Amino acid sequence: MLVPMTSSGDGSAGVTDRDHVAGERLPVISDDSLRERIGRAQPYTAVLIRKTAKYQRPQADATVWEHGRRNVALAEHGVLAIVMPVSNDPTDWAGLAVFTAPPDEVAKIMDHDPGVQAGIFSYEIHPLRGFPGAALPA
Repeated sequence: MLVPMTSSGDGSAGVTDRDHVAGERLPVISDDSLRERIGRAQPYTAVLIRKTAKYQRPQADATVWEHGRRNVALAEHGVLAIVMPVSNDPTDWAGLAVFTAPPDEVAKIMDHDPGVQAGIFSYEIHPLRGFPGAALPA
């Protein structure tokens, strides 16, 4: 399937398909390169956070602030690798977090989250693998 995107100036008219994104050709990845990357994968734990029916603004704002403060502390401690609050989403999704700890430890961490303890957030834990050094672009 071809999806028109912005033009890249190379005559490909900004096509996005299996081998291109916005008209730019994707790098070719050899089988050996893919095997090497897969071999470096490490376990992580993803947490999907949802707002509950108790999440009412502005009453929840102070608790959300403390939830954020704790997330920054967890990140500085090194156990929270990625934290991504959901912005302007009318659904009940509140955020996504990726922890460097195993699922049982993450459950203990989340059980002590101010938003979870106040009943304004619920969470799901999902073990996954990721590649060390992967990072969000600045």
